[in-house]
Amino acid sequence: MGSPVTGPLAGVVTVGTDHHRFDRLMDWLERWNTGRPGAVRWHVQYGSTRPMAGTDGFDMKPREDLLELLRSADVVVTQGGPGGIMDSRECGTVPIVVPRLARLEEVVDDHQVAFARQLAGRGLVVVAESEAELHAALDRAVGDPASLAVGANTSDVSQTVARFDAAVAQLLASKPARGSRRSSVR
Repeated sequence: MGSPVTGPLAGVVTVGTDHHRFDRLMDWLERWNTGRPGAVRWHVQYGSTRPMAGTDGFDMKPREDLLELLRSADVVVTQGGPGGIMDSRECGTVPIVVPRLARLEEVVDDHQVAFARQLAGRGLVVVAESEAELHAALDRAVGDPASLAVGANTSDVSQTVARFDAAVAQLLASKPARGSRRSSVR
């Protein structure tokens, strides 16, 4: 267990650059914050989503500015896109990933669910597919902020890139070729 934290943790939320809204994530985080006022000082990149109440927010920032926030973060919550995930890990934090869902019109298909589960199975992210899972992950982070630090044995960027490449290759191998006659269930 890490040493006790005397003030609020530094947190970053990022929804990426997708044009789809992700208000569900903001709702879940706001409800968590209501029960734990002041536990985390959030910086929220909300993109096309509504801003999160009671936080420092912005729609977009230059990449270097966002990376600086990620480097100083104790906890990162991101959607399931590879950019936010890999940037978080490169900056030293294992992200809590909430994948966007197609059925809620947050994304065009459920690729983020498959991707997040793949990475969670390799210990590269903490995946939260429900509000309860997100709240539990945040509670663990507040109790032991060091638990989300990228470990010395996994911080080598080349190893992370190799794992990422393998995960993407596996996902692409299972996807039918464009124009394929393979039917899908909707």
